[in-house]
Amino acid sequence: MHLIQRWGLAPLCLALAPAAGWACATCGCTVDSDAAMGYSAASGWRVNLEYTYIDQDELRAGTGSTGPAPVVNNPSNPALGGGEIERQTINRYLTLGVSYRPDSDWNFSLLAPYVSRDHTTYGTQLEPYTPAETSPDEISGAHVASFGDAKFIVAYQGLLPTHNLGFQLGLKLPTGQYGTRVKFDDGPEAGTPLDASLQAGTGSTDIIAGAYYFQPVSQDFDAFASVQFQSAVAHEQKQPGNDFRPGNSATLSFGLRYEANPKWVPQLQVNVYRKSADQGALADTTDTAGTVAYLSPGLTVQLAHKLHFYTVLQVPLYSNLDGYQLFPHLTATAGVSYAF
Repeated sequence: MHLIQRWGLAPLCLALAPAAGWACATCGCTVDSDAAMGYSAASGWRVNLEYTYIDQDELRAGTGSTGPAPVVNNPSNPALGGGEIERQTINRYLTLGVSYRPDSDWNFSLLAPYVSRDHTTYGTQLEPYTPAETSPDEISGAHVASFGDAKFIVAYQGLLPTHNLGFQLGLKLPTGQYGTRVKFDDGPEAGTPLDASLQAGTGSTDIIAGAYYFQPVSQDFDAFASVQFQSAVAHEQKQPGNDFRPGNSATLSFGLRYEANPKWVPQLQVNVYRKSADQGALADTTDTAGTVAYLSPGLTVQLAHKLHFYTVLQVPLYSNLDGYQLFPHLTATAGVSYAF
């Protein structure tokens, strides 16, 4: 079967859009949405609506789980005399993607997320740790509900005659609320600003560069691989003592799709994500870097001729986190895509 026919869905070219890119430390969804739908060189428009749910409910340090006592008694920032015991962060992302491919060489994509986030914490507690520091009356909560940072990405897929190698260049724009916009609603922290890394946006303009490759490897199986790098090149929060710059990030994904029946396409991805520490006076510089890897099974279903539904679950395989961070046991992504 001809390569372009085999991968006959116009791509979103929003690949590797990690939820971490929406400001959420070393966590989040690193699903390759393009691979979930199938890379292609077919021209036309595509509209995609994607929902991602990430419940960060496990406190981790390094490669294993931890608890509140080490956070306080062995703080990642000893100057505090203790540490912040985070309780839970529930992230919900609803992302609209619109892409246009005028021909088999070029694709132009816009990704616009809406962020809903609930964060609870016991606050920074002083050593030595006692159980009273994690009692219910120590819980403070904040709710984020706002548009996040938009991405615009251009992809070129014309280097090879088979059009199965693509390169991406794009920008993440500071369209989401950032800085100290959202404050804690209740608890001892009521009225104080939520962490800059947990706001809906980062306040930064980031450059995005990536590449992807896809290839049938047998009659029924197709393989794909993609890599993407993101780095802030300008940031709105730059006043001394009130500055914030998100850490650089890199994502690698690879996997297989089983194409025997075009109406039901199972797939399996491996997603590896690396993020450096956030910087600035508003940043948690000791608890925002790390490396994580996920195993991500998924399924794409053809609902109608040009309408598809896909879902992907991410199961953590490995994490090596700096400091103390909340981490999810599972993340879930579901999307609907229509081509015309």
